Amino acid sequence: MNPRIAKGREVVRIEAEAIRALEERIDARFEKAIDLLLSCKGRVIVTGMGKSGIIANKIASMLTSTGTAAIFLHPAEGLHGD
Repeated sequence: MNPRIAKGREVVRIEAEAIRALEERIDARFEKAIDLLLSCKGRVIVTGMGKSGIIANKIASMLTSTGTAAIFLHPAEGLHGD
């Protein structure tokens, strides 16, 4: 088998196992987070710096595209008072 195809299949298998493992971690905290998002009267502010910031920006975008008003705020930008 082509090594690139084999590597691609391995990566997909590993990621699928990681997603399956998340199922066991969904508990009452998940429900609480959903309730908080649904009850939000304004915008959800998502923040992070570095790689976390990239992920936070993506989450804010996803929330917006699914109907929840959300914005990304870089922590350094939130400190200067504007």
